[in-house]
Amino acid sequence: MLPLIRPDLADLAAYHVTALDTTDVPDKLDANEVSLDLPDWFKLKLGALAEDQVLSNRYPDGEYTQLKQLLCQYVGHNIACGQITLGNGSDELIRSLLLVSCLHQGAILVAEPTFSMYGILAQTLGIPVVKLRRNETDFALDLEAAQTALNTQHQGQNIKAVFLVHPNSPTGNLLQEKEKQWLQSLPADVLVVIDEAYFEFSGQTMIPDLAAHPNWLVMRTFSKAFRLAAYRVGYAVGHPDLITALEKVRLPYNLPTMSYLAAMLATMHRDELLTNIPEVISERERVYQGLQDIGLDVWPSSGNFIYARSGGQESDHALLLALAKRGTIIRQTGGGLRITIGTPEENTRLLERFQYCVG
Repeated sequence: MLPLIRPDLADLAAYHVTALDTTDVPDKLDANEVSLDLPDWFKLKLGALAEDQVLSNRYPDGEYTQLKQLLCQYVGHNIACGQITLGNGSDELIRSLLLVSCLHQGAILVAEPTFSMYGILAQTLGIPVVKLRRNETDFALDLEAAQTALNTQHQGQNIKAVFLVHPNSPTGNLLQEKEKQWLQSLPADVLVVIDEAYFEFSGQTMIPDLAAHPNWLVMRTFSKAFRLAAYRVGYAVGHPDLITALEKVRLPYNLPTMSYLAAMLATMHRDELLTNIPEVISERERVYQGLQDIGLDVWPSSGNFIYARSGGQESDHALLLALAKRGTIIRQTGGGLRITIGTPEENTRLLERFQYCVG
């Protein structure tokens, strides 16, 4: 490694995305995307907006005021524009949160298995990452271990931020009441980040609690239920002071104009775009039951995915490879298999292929 590169990066693994061989057009159920593409009417409207409003030689509207106003209406709970910031995907928001709360200040706490980018982004900034294991039965937090970690210094630093997903990925479980009570007990100088990437599927939100907890922040995304994964738009809701700090470290013009227009159009047409949610939930229950019947260990989920285990990491990996050969791609992560809920046809093929591979 070149001597000019920080030595601590030598042991950091980059986030790799599996390259797809699309010659056989596989069923892609590995990234928690919605399998249905945007409808044609939406694409036509977006194309018309682009033709009318995109000047390629001009920078985007760097304040994104109109989108923030639309999000205030969607989020509700009397949230004001000054409580919303936008990111180039949730990843940019996570990095910004680490910059304003932890850089040169302290460590972050995560409970695994969970979304890996919290730890990866912290490590890229040289921020210590404290990792706890979740309860293997229901994947709840080990609150005693969490409190001990909070009371302990790590590499000479205290924990300054706690990152949790609600519902968690890859395991699909929502925060329990005792976990919420623990978060409420945390001191005001500890940032609590609640990632609600799957809110539209769970219907559960912590946004009403923000008013009483200025150290809390809720993140959401357009990449999942709104089907805008290709456009990379995330947003965060929090106390105005915290949002102001995030705006200070946000890169100028961080959302391309097309992403901004797509997110605005999606928010304006949210009722039409989210009509497929009941089907996703119904299919989730069908896949859950089908995997149970096949003999896998499966956990209830409040997201658009299912978490399952087949008896060990080697067995899980063999299943993943066998399914891929038959045209279904899923992901091995967090000590198990995370399976995105696809279309009814994809889910039927998934269960048939699982049955073949297991049986």
